[in-house]
Amino acid sequence: MSDKRFNIRVYGIAVNDSDEVLVSDELIQGKQFTKFPGGGLEWGEGTHECLEREFKEELDQEIEVMDHFYTTDYFQQSAFRETDQLISIYYRVQFIGSPHFEVKETRFDFPDDLGNQFEVQRWIPLSKLSPDEFRWPVDKIVAGMLKQEYLSGSN
Repeated sequence: MSDKRFNIRVYGIAVNDSDEVLVSDELIQGKQFTKFPGGGLEWGEGTHECLEREFKEELDQEIEVMDHFYTTDYFQQSAFRETDQLISIYYRVQFIGSPHFEVKETRFDFPDDLGNQFEVQRWIPLSKLSPDEFRWPVDKIVAGMLKQEYLSGSN
């Protein structure tokens, strides 16, 4: 029996009226990284339910899942568990009601006594979005796609 498994991750692309995309700066197991908000699919959930739960847990924010944006179409090994193959699914989302979560202006603006796991959100203007902002390969692809879409005016 193999201990290899699939790890399905679901992320939301939220763009505000100022053409800024929401990102999450996180610290997990000593690694700092920027990613799109979202997380792991749990047993019994659909992808939309997962994303709605993640935004509620992480931001106390209700969302509506709009349309599919991208799904990983190549092999991507997990950075946290080498026996996991990641499948990442990205959806456009919009907030239900006004956003009411705290955002930071500076990357990795964590408190000094944060422990081993922490997360803060911030907005990045689409005009300044760069794949280099992100650590994980799939997020880099999605950031590049978003930037290209913004530059072409089709967002």
